[in-house]
Amino acid sequence: MARDPQGALIALNRFGLGARGGAAGDFSSAASDPRGFVKAELFRPNAALLDLPNLQTTPQLAKAFYDYQAEQDRERAAAPKVADAMASAENKTASPTPAGNEAPKPDMQMSEANPAMQPNAVSGTVTPDAMKPNATPPKDPPQPLNIIQKTYRAEALARLQRANIAESGFVERLVAFWSNHFCISANKAGLERMWCGSFEREAIRPHALGRFADMLKAVEQHPAMIFFLDNQQSMGPNSKAGINRNKGINENLAREIMELHTLGVGGGYTQEDVTSLARIISGWTFAGKNGRLGPPGHFAFVPAFHEPGAHRLLGKLYDQDGLEQGEAALADIARHPSTAKFIATKFARHFVADDPPPALVAKLETVFRKTDGDLKALAFALVDSDEAWAAPMTKLRAPYEYLVASGRLIARMPEEPMRYLGGLNVLGQPLWTPPGPNGFADTNAAWAAPENMKLRLDIASSIASRVGDAFDPRALLDVMAGEAASQETRQTVERAESKQQAFALLLMSPEFQRR
Repeated sequence: MARDPQGALIALNRFGLGARGGAAGDFSSAASDPRGFVKAELFRPNAALLDLPNLQTTPQLAKAFYDYQAEQDRERAAAPKVADAMASAENKTASPTPAGNEAPKPDMQMSEANPAMQPNAVSGTVTPDAMKPNATPPKDPPQPLNIIQKTYRAEALARLQRANIAESGFVERLVAFWSNHFCISANKAGLERMWCGSFEREAIRPHALGRFADMLKAVEQHPAMIFFLDNQQSMGPNSKAGINRNKGINENLAREIMELHTLGVGGGYTQEDVTSLARIISGWTFAGKNGRLGPPGHFAFVPAFHEPGAHRLLGKLYDQDGLEQGEAALADIARHPSTAKFIATKFARHFVADDPPPALVAKLETVFRKTDGDLKALAFALVDSDEAWAAPMTKLRAPYEYLVASGRLIARMPEEPMRYLGGLNVLGQPLWTPPGPNGFADTNAAWAAPENMKLRLDIASSIASRVGDAFDPRALLDVMAGEAASQETRQTVERAESKQQAFALLLMSPEFQRR
């Protein structure tokens, strides 16, 4: 097979997460067979799974969160008692002070009276550095991370490390796509922040190369999604609990299932259908800290919350009892023609173009319908389509793709996630924190504004400053783009005033930014 440098660039950027530096040889491998290079990951068993011993399940995290909450409550309750005891002790031991001569405050004697004589933050002793003239007082030691912060960072690091070592990165791109499609937000509450990673690991990754209907069920029954869209508050108006508590249904989850997760806007449903689906899935909740519904953090169905009777949805009557009614409705929605069209269009838009080729969308829609929503078959169909390779590279990498590709290029395994997380915050795509239940936008308009490009340049300059002169940017250009690099980009890199400037310009080049 003839070598195809342009195909290699498309394989690595459009479908993957960029070439890895070091001895990986990704560009050469991709150039020899671009489509085969991308599809290779799809053949690997359990390619999308992320099971690490330090990552806990959703129920385990729920228990940890509720235990943390209880400890915080105990500390708050004890605080006034401790303060009262200390005040009483001070009053008993205080010595009289002559009128007009105020005694110095304890913290004034060393800190304010003589700033150079500061105690060591750990040992309490005065260090030689602190005794130097004009010495800067040492900063307070950083506060220890709480369980919420620790969990969020551990999950983020695991995701970043997996993306860093993946061969083409196609499967990780699929995971990120579906995670954004079925998004939740870490800003909802502390419990949700702890669950963001486990939600992706448990509801998205096992089904990213499986059936859409199975993913849909796993997502909508996951405690993180139920909590995010408040379905634990939903009670059928004629249910036992609804009558006793004078409460009704919450339509949030039902609406987003139809509008954002399956049929799409204009997918043929009405407000009556939204209300009907909300009644069908009333009673879908999760066990809380009191344990009445089972171990905390487990999905639970509460018959007393469920709206009784048969319900009509999208022209079909569902007369099953309890939980089975909602599961039957989800299975049918997953196979609805509007769902096939909506998913195919969004899939093609993400990978190929803001306005994807109609022929490509039609192919993907057909595959989705004929295979009963087989997502691996959908991925194969995308990579096998000529339209996906012929479209110009006009889409801009999203911030997550941009930062991960930067780390891959210098073969730098993330050891802690904060630089990535900080960069994502600056660039407007904080991890697992979309602005709404529709996820982050998937079009160039969201990322290509002048101010956003300036922020990318700032990030590129910061990375270049940390890297220093450790790499030859000209060699890295060959690693990431090979013969597909334009003459203009080569000249720009070669004429830079320093290696750091050249590296920053490399990260801002069309060959790196565009996919």
